[in-house]
Amino acid sequence: MKILQRYLAKQIFASTLLVFSALLVLFTFLDLIHELNDVGIGNYHLLYAVVYVLLNIPGHVYELFPIASLIGTLFALAQLGASSEITVMRVSGMSGRDLAAFLLKTGLVFVALTFVFGEFLAPLSDATAQRLRLKATKSVVAQEFRSGLWVKDEGSFINVREVLPDATLVGVRVFEFDDKHALKSISFAKRGSYRGEHVWKLESVVQTRFGGDSVSVLDMPDFEWKSVLTPDLLSVLLIFPEHMSILTLHRYINHLVENKQQATRYQIAFWTKIVYPFAVLVMMLISLPFAYHRRREGGIGAKIVAGIMIGLVFYLLNQLSARLGLINDWPPFLSAASPTILFLILAVAMLQWVERR
Repeated sequence: MKILQRYLAKQIFASTLLVFSALLVLFTFLDLIHELNDVGIGNYHLLYAVVYVLLNIPGHVYELFPIASLIGTLFALAQLGASSEITVMRVSGMSGRDLAAFLLKTGLVFVALTFVFGEFLAPLSDATAQRLRLKATKSVVAQEFRSGLWVKDEGSFINVREVLPDATLVGVRVFEFDDKHALKSISFAKRGSYRGEHVWKLESVVQTRFGGDSVSVLDMPDFEWKSVLTPDLLSVLLIFPEHMSILTLHRYINHLVENKQQATRYQIAFWTKIVYPFAVLVMMLISLPFAYHRRREGGIGAKIVAGIMIGLVFYLLNQLSARLGLINDWPPFLSAASPTILFLILAVAMLQWVERR
């Protein structure tokens, strides 16, 4: 059995690597074509565009793992079925459950790789790519509204006009309120730089204080400002929630909840990051019924096309479920896990149907 498992794993790894290579070349080429539209803006030259596209590859690897594992496994098993090797294995005493168990053991390697890419490589490379692009095009990191970025920090509201790629704040306004929600002070600073331990150094500060019937204005060349805001929290503005690491999402969700802000989008992304690697196993199980190849039912090419369609449907359902969950305020776990659970049920049903035939 161990020899058969190694043989199956070798075939699946080789086919999946081939599929990955083709898909990554395609996506990289499309990304490069898209980036060519922005070449020439600021210092964003062709070399920057190429580096930016290459830095996006780990993110594509993470996103494509379930689809690539589905097509790669399907291709390997369909070939084995066409050459009657699967039939020989079944006649030798290997049951459908044994074959499914072999696939799941092999898929654990893909699950681990998906987790590594999604948790460590993709978030780091995506953030680096965005910083490179923003710096070269002389853009700001975030500007969610025309007035800039707004953040709630306990009893204060912070407005930042621009956030530079090195986490320097430009045009900082801090509105501080007391326990009765009355405005205590408004502070304006031209720039702010992080000093560590949740302390920022604000430069050229003008602070207006409101006390009863009196108003006072203070001009300060610099001012140490303590805030929950950190460069780590600002870094979440560089990449989409779906590309963040689980740890970063967890920290940012806690920050939003503590400040009584909407965190549904980030909670859905958090659960998606946990569930998504296991979708690889589901995709591999779906490919198993295609191993029972019969020439009168169509060639390998038709089965590969069917696998590609299943993979695309899964990808689109993932996107749709997350957006519907956000719009309708569904439970985050349900929004994230529904497509995977649905396809797991489909895989089990297909396997039972094939076994009964």
